[in-house]
Amino acid sequence: MAKMHLILLHVIAFWLTLQLRCDAKVMMEYIGATGVPVTFDEVPIDEGIDFHFILSFAIDSDSSGNSQNGMFSPYWESTLTPDSVQAIKAAHPNVKALASLSGWSIGSKVLRWYTPDDSQLWITNAFSSLKSLVTTYHLDGIDIDYENFPKNNASFAYCIGELITYLKNQSVISVATIAPYHLTVLPYIELFENYGDVIDYVNHQFYTDKVRSPKGYLEAFQLRSQQFNKDKLLPSYEVKGRGIQGDAFFDALRLLEENGFEVNGVMIFSADASSSDDYYYERTSQAFLLNSTSVG
Repeated sequence: MAKMHLILLHVIAFWLTLQLRCDAKVMMEYIGATGVPVTFDEVPIDEGIDFHFILSFAIDSDSSGNSQNGMFSPYWESTLTPDSVQAIKAAHPNVKALASLSGWSIGSKVLRWYTPDDSQLWITNAFSSLKSLVTTYHLDGIDIDYENFPKNNASFAYCIGELITYLKNQSVISVATIAPYHLTVLPYIELFENYGDVIDYVNHQFYTDKVRSPKGYLEAFQLRSQQFNKDKLLPSYEVKGRGIQGDAFFDALRLLEENGFEVNGVMIFSADASSSDDYYYERTSQAFLLNSTSVG
């Protein structure tokens, strides 16, 4: 009888842990994109937050920008080693690590989505190369950040959607996010409409929407929430960059809540820039999320 009681207590504790994890807010933090030596250990991580580091970037081009037909290689800062990913996840069980795909450029070469001659071959190559990266770097997911598209784009939504689906179905990844900005919403809307069920979060780059006031931020969020699932849409901030700046960002978050939006998380670009101000926006964002009245 005592043994049965003990088992029941373990089951209840496990269920409560799952419930707490399901209700946790999420912090997305890009890291390693700018060439600044940065480490995971420097970033403040609250244990009550689902903290996702997004390693930037994995690129299916060589160092000169020539297409590798879906064969991705890591181009993030060399201080972000496989051992360091494993160590930060061991120290903080609430941490996940993702690889962001593509980004804006490699060096001075602007990267663009290209239409593969053989979409199935691109998907196969992408799957195998990303599976290798996931294994090597102890990753949990991918973030999609292609930022330039040809005028006649007919392959992006299919190739990326099938890739995410395949990676999830084979249990290679557990998390997938997308990162549209104001000039790329159309291909990402098509992707989300067709494959939204395998996309967990939308890291829209609100700092490109040219709004600098809380009211403008609210209007931009209302627009993007109509284009994507509002429950998966995360407000975002660029440290020392474009868009709304300073504590006006947190005023915007409060305004979102006052207007009925659930602030389920925050995306910040990037840890590289935050290192010089003791990660003020990461600390304040996590404190806001933990004290938020909205339910994740």
